Amino acid sequence: MPARVTLRGDADGWSFTVVSECGRSDREELAGPGVRWQTGVRRGDREPPWWSGHLAEVADGLRVLAARRLTDRTFAELGVEAEVSWFAVRDPFEWEGLVTLRDPDPARFPGEVPPFVVTFQPGRGALLPDDHLLFSTEAADAWTTLASVAGRVGTDPPRSSFLCGWSAHRSIQVGRGVLSLSTQTGSDGVERLGEVCVRRPPGWGGNPELRPRLDGIDLLDEPAADVVGLFRELGHEIVEHGRIVNVPAMGLVLSRPDDAPESFAFAGATLIFPELLADGFR
Repeated sequence: MPARVTLRGDADGWSFTVVSECGRSDREELAGPGVRWQTGVRRGDREPPWWSGHLAEVADGLRVLAARRLTDRTFAELGVEAEVSWFAVRDPFEWEGLVTLRDPDPARFPGEVPPFVVTFQPGRGALLPDDHLLFSTEAADAWTTLASVAGRVGTDPPRSSFLCGWSAHRSIQVGRGVLSLSTQTGSDGVERLGEVCVRRPPGWGGNPELRPRLDGIDLLDEPAADVVGLFRELGHEIVEHGRIVNVPAMGLVLSRPDDAPESFAFAGATLIFPELLADGFR
């Protein structure tokens, strides 16, 4: 039975360790930059002022990742969930969490919790279970819709972040997936919705599971090769560049993750750059 977990970063990177009730420990390396700024130039170089904030963001993401891996393993081995309550030992690069075991999430079992379906409509936007996000939607209304979805699924309010090429970008968590919107200011001076994206890691999708669909195809649930084959059968031009697959005529972007390339983990519908998508831009 897991009792506590630690997350630590050092010059070589990050790792987390799970300690059981009997004292046995199990350590796992995590991908992430080390806690020291690598100058490699001359002595006396100092870390840039933004470095500590960057480490805090990395640690925040790795705490989520460590807790997910622990609860997935606990469910697979013991049939229960592991909930981690974190506290800082040396913020931002050393954390310890206490583990509480609870009943499994109902969404672990097929059919128990309906998924949150985002239905892409080429050239128009996307439909949600109780809302719509069309490319004619002005920015203020798009942000209101996103905040409303966050409230209904019980997650944090939308977070803003910079995304090159867009006027604004906000996202929310849905289950283990992320629903994000980007806006762009048109020639008429009005800022409108320009892109709807869904990202979900491989494995169990959380509660509720975020699923993007197009023409009845589950873009992240079906094997990537089958999704591409179906679009080709429908007569669509497919442009592939490494892990990225574009369907220019539909404004659709799909991406395979590095650790599970057999399925897509990202799907986005865009209005702004159809001609660039034809050239493999992303």
